Amino acid sequence: MMAVKTGIAHVLKIDLFAMAESIDTGPEHGRRNKSRRNGNARHKDMTIRAGAAAGKEEIVRKVQAALEYEPRINLHRYPVKIGFVEGAVVLEGEVEGIAAKKLALELAAGVGGVRGVVDRLRIAPGERRGDGAIRDSLCGFLLGEAELRNCEIRVRAKGRVGTLRDVPGERSGEIEVAVEDGVIMLEGTVISLSHKRIAGVLAWWTPGCRDVVNALNVLPPEEDTDQEVLDALRLVLEIDPLVQPERIIARCRNYVVTLEGEARTEEERRRAELDAWALFAVDKVINKIEVRA
Repeated sequence: MMAVKTGIAHVLKIDLFAMAESIDTGPEHGRRNKSRRNGNARHKDMTIRAGAAAGKEEIVRKVQAALEYEPRINLHRYPVKIGFVEGAVVLEGEVEGIAAKKLALELAAGVGGVRGVVDRLRIAPGERRGDGAIRDSLCGFLLGEAELRNCEIRVRAKGRVGTLRDVPGERSGEIEVAVEDGVIMLEGTVISLSHKRIAGVLAWWTPGCRDVVNALNVLPPEEDTDQEVLDALRLVLEIDPLVQPERIIARCRNYVVTLEGEARTEEERRRAELDAWALFAVDKVINKIEVRA
């Protein structure tokens, strides 16, 4: 009984103090309450920030783990800086090739809590070249490609635009080329998605290229489909002098390309895969081509 009474007295004591505080309306009491409220707000803000920081670190850790698990991404040889800003993962650095670049972006986008990916990845080129040399090589490719023969070709350098080929009458498009720090930018309009993709592949083929921004618009607009990807891939394989297209079978589903068939050498097998990766909007390439002399 005594324990019970003591407990009740303790509860009553707490309630009385609470009541006393509630009816204390003096200036000192107001200052104490305001200070307490400010302290609580600061504590809550610190808790939210700590939680956000922990969530950010967890997402960065998961992206790092995903990249390390992918065998075609070599973080030891090509370190990638991973950041997280306002719901978006930021990937920055050099990677071995276009496959590693696209896979890294896809893996980062697949991590829970990621609302977007900022792409600052660049390809480590086989040879370092100046922007002018890269631009000249690409323009040679564009001017020499039969599929683009009715496209006007322009170059933009140092704030000035020059025309390399003017097409009188009906044309298949207007392609403007610019290069900055090894990054090739394609702007203008073309009449089909195949034209857009071919121009993009030629840019990726250019020695010294570190990245391609393919901003060509298709007018009139076309609906992009897996069949459009396959049509462009077939054209690219026929253009590529290092590949025998008649020995390669390609399928595409949801922008994932699967290659089957035969290649004469490992280099031809690798080149056919590279051509598929270089196509605009292709997210993944599965290479099942067998090497048979």
